[in-house]
Amino acid sequence: MDKVVNGSHTFKNVLLETGFEYDGDEVVKTRTALFCVETADGKIKAITPNDPGRDAIDAKGWLMLPAFKDMHAHLDKMLYGLPWQAVSSKRKTVKDQIAYEQQMIPVWLKTAVERAEKLIELLQSNGTHYIRSHFNIDPTSGFDSLKHLETALKNKEKTAGTELVAFPQHGIFYTNTAPLLKDVAKMNIDFIGGVDPWSIDGSIEKPMDLITQLAIDNNKGIDIHLHETGESGIKTIEYLINRATEVPALRGKTFVSHAFALAHLSVQETERIAARLAEAGVGIVSSIPFGKTIMPVPLLRKHGVEVLVGNDNIQDHWNTFGPGHMLQKAKLIAGLYGYSSEWALSRTLGFATRYILPLDDKGNQQWPAAGNDADLVFLEASCSAEAVARVSPVKSLVHKGNIVF
Repeated sequence: MDKVVNGSHTFKNVLLETGFEYDGDEVVKTRTALFCVETADGKIKAITPNDPGRDAIDAKGWLMLPAFKDMHAHLDKMLYGLPWQAVSSKRKTVKDQIAYEQQMIPVWLKTAVERAEKLIELLQSNGTHYIRSHFNIDPTSGFDSLKHLETALKNKEKTAGTELVAFPQHGIFYTNTAPLLKDVAKMNIDFIGGVDPWSIDGSIEKPMDLITQLAIDNNKGIDIHLHETGESGIKTIEYLINRATEVPALRGKTFVSHAFALAHLSVQETERIAARLAEAGVGIVSSIPFGKTIMPVPLLRKHGVEVLVGNDNIQDHWNTFGPGHMLQKAKLIAGLYGYSSEWALSRTLGFATRYILPLDDKGNQQWPAAGNDADLVFLEASCSAEAVARVSPVKSLVHKGNIVF
């Protein structure tokens, strides 16, 4: 992973999608062809007819797709890189986890840089080049979680892109985190976070007023964790909708991670909230839970809500099973919501790429094109539909023109 190949590159024998084949109105196959792809200065420079004899990097007929984006991670406090440890059944509530973190964070910080780098490498090995990472800001961590994460990201800056969310995991007022959150809002981060304002801080308005005002004053986005269901969950979502409606600067920069309350509404009420989310430009970020909680992703997308997807937990003290693989997340989405046709599977890839797709809905080629960022993943697959359905092996990753592996 550390042997990064920089500079301008030409790839030959690159498999690209060129269109759909139809049987009547049904897409039955994705057409592909081989090309040469040139990159320079972090961008795609040209796509030209394939020349097998050209002096170029041989892509061996691998399918080239947009590199993946993990839009919800916690690079600062995963257990990945430490000895195996399954989730404990003794910790049942968020406040139980807060108490555990207060005990363990001083220990975790000792190896935080090394473990963050290992976790980034795991994500990269599965085709991810860009990560939205939350980092703890709380009286136990102080600014150390951010400092350690910044060191790891600096070491990986040629091979991974990131955006950072200040995450008051231990509550803003439940612990004395408000002064720290005010300070970190002035730093080089991208989003102000929050967590379950009613159940942790005992109020929706007090913590949410602070979060939104800090975002407005410091030109940041908002991305809060909201596990609460029922009335408090819906009221928190509607609070953000109202604020984004009132303040245009928050539109497109405001997100609710998890938003489990949306999974427990009537269809009519979900439709109403979805329409309001779309109109206000408030997005939902999901790790795609299943079991008792199935998020209404198709309905949200029908209304035009931006639904981002991330792995969230990757073998940590909250969840044992995170795969660290965006293509596996796309396959999970396809299975949960019945996206099994060639066309539907090809569209599902967008959840792994933040909606950058080789073909538009009608099969017109739209990526790659000269001027696009050279963020590329090569897979052993015949098309994106197969890549999603089979979680095809990742063979190479390129970030801003740098060959990661």
